[in-house]
Amino acid sequence: MCGIVGYIGPKEACPILLKGLYRLEYRGYDSAGMAVLDGDLKVFKTQGKVSDLETIYRNDTYSGNIGIAHTRWATHGEPNDVNAHPHFSPSRKLAIIHNGIIENYSSLKAELINRGYVFESETDTEVLIHLIEDIQLNENVDLEVAVRIALSQVVGAYAIVIISEDHPDQLIVAKKGSPLVIGIGKNEFFVASDPSPIVEHTKEVVYLEDEEIAVIPREGDLCVKNIKNQQKTPYVHHLEMQLSSIEKGGFPHFMLKEIYEQPRSIKDSMRGRLNASKGIISLGGISDYHQKLTNCQRIIIVACGTSWHAGLVGEYLFEDFARIPVEVEYASEFRYRNPVIDEDDVVIAISQSGETADTLAAIELARSKGATIIGICNVVGSTIARATDAGSYTHAGPEIGVASTKAFTAQVTILSLMALSVAGKKGSIPQSRFYELLGEMEAIPAKVEKTLQVNDAILAISEIFQHARNFLYLGRGYNFPVALEGALKLKEISYIHAEGYPAAEMKHGPIALIDEEMPVVVIATKKGSYEKVLTNIQEVKARKGVIIAIVTEGDEVVREIADHVIEIPETDEAFVPLLATIPLQLLSYHIAVLRGCNVDQPRNLAKSVTVE
Repeated sequence: MCGIVGYIGPKEACPILLKGLYRLEYRGYDSAGMAVLDGDLKVFKTQGKVSDLETIYRNDTYSGNIGIAHTRWATHGEPNDVNAHPHFSPSRKLAIIHNGIIENYSSLKAELINRGYVFESETDTEVLIHLIEDIQLNENVDLEVAVRIALSQVVGAYAIVIISEDHPDQLIVAKKGSPLVIGIGKNEFFVASDPSPIVEHTKEVVYLEDEEIAVIPREGDLCVKNIKNQQKTPYVHHLEMQLSSIEKGGFPHFMLKEIYEQPRSIKDSMRGRLNASKGIISLGGISDYHQKLTNCQRIIIVACGTSWHAGLVGEYLFEDFARIPVEVEYASEFRYRNPVIDEDDVVIAISQSGETADTLAAIELARSKGATIIGICNVVGSTIARATDAGSYTHAGPEIGVASTKAFTAQVTILSLMALSVAGKKGSIPQSRFYELLGEMEAIPAKVEKTLQVNDAILAISEIFQHARNFLYLGRGYNFPVALEGALKLKEISYIHAEGYPAAEMKHGPIALIDEEMPVVVIATKKGSYEKVLTNIQEVKARKGVIIAIVTEGDEVVREIADHVIEIPETDEAFVPLLATIPLQLLSYHIAVLRGCNVDQPRNLAKSVTVE
């Protein structure tokens, strides 16, 4: 992985490819490259940023109107010029870019070495293009057939684009487990790992399905077949994405823009689904399975990273309101266990991108056991959206910053609507309470807007703690997942070690770390176990710890004992995560900026984790 762009048509390819790579920078990467065909095949690639690649290209006069480009997030082999994509075949007449992992590359490579092939890189990708050319030559078949035969021998995930010096009027693409989208323009085609490089050129796209191969011609119609050589009829989707949504809009970073978009993104996630005055929640995407969800014996939530933290909030919501037992699983662990699942279970899979490899594998496992699968994701047309029985889009809009912000609060919003909808149908909470909660939900966007007014105060706190080496985050009940998410944000973008803990567990280990050098962030809102959290704060202060407290507006008790206080509006305990998360996102952002970190593209991270 991580980013793919391709073009074939009448225009010069390189500017389109480079601009597409810039659009994909948000996904995270460590090297970049492109291949362009103009008579012969030329490859430019380098460790570093797309801007470094552009410098190399600008120093060359090479051009052409067919090409491929890639940003790489290292899996096999360290980040360097040699391991960067594209990779040549032995004859240097074929070049490939690839997202995913070829799991059996080692055995394939050994076999090819025995036949006399020599490899330049450490990558699994170079093995694949060698294999394709070997089949093409030794079995005397055309390139499309060679690709199909090679992919039938491959174990793993892939999204590939191949360019050939001998076939200057076509690109060949294929996918399994990694996303790939084809844009259809006027006498031109575009290829990308997601729609962001395509949206400014065309709104008409085809999402390839697993084990499909497409021949993209310079002229004529797109030809799609599956790996068994059966003709497929591609379905053309219309993109709803707007170009403005993937630009910074005057903000210094995408992350800050997306933090400030949360009043709108939360409202958009509720739009058309919540009518508080009439006591109505309408989730059309799961309407056919609502009875199954209402009557299920157990809910299993599978997710990774920030989405897993949203799932933990969902556990509290469903158990509190709907009285359904919930288990929240890391998808990466769930898929390798032999979990007990039956047909009465509902599995909720959460993923911002809708392409998370471990979550997709967990879905496949749950499906094999007969469970009903409901998806929550942000990207329309994504693999998880198509692989689940039903689901709800979050409508957060494109999230470009690698560290998730508005996607988290949108996921919690959808989980809140689901849990309350089930509770309303089951009658598991009094009707008066149901109406009260719906009214409070409707008020959340305005309260998020008010919460954002603490930005300047948080910047001042960040200036004090920018050089801290460790942070501890504490919360109880609904705020425990908030503590975990706050710690993750700080780790992701500032590279400061941080841990989130249930506040009551502090005395069972982490209290040993506390001294005057350890900032402790405590979510101490008045709802829930407020008195208990006050005790935890006193325990930290007794050991000279420094307290940064997130409190309910007007709280003077915590202000008396905490070193720094950040106020948020009062809300129901169940919705505190939607407010308390905001100052923690801002704290992470400002500390990272002050430390000179790359906020939108933190090191070693990728936005869409499409490999294990």
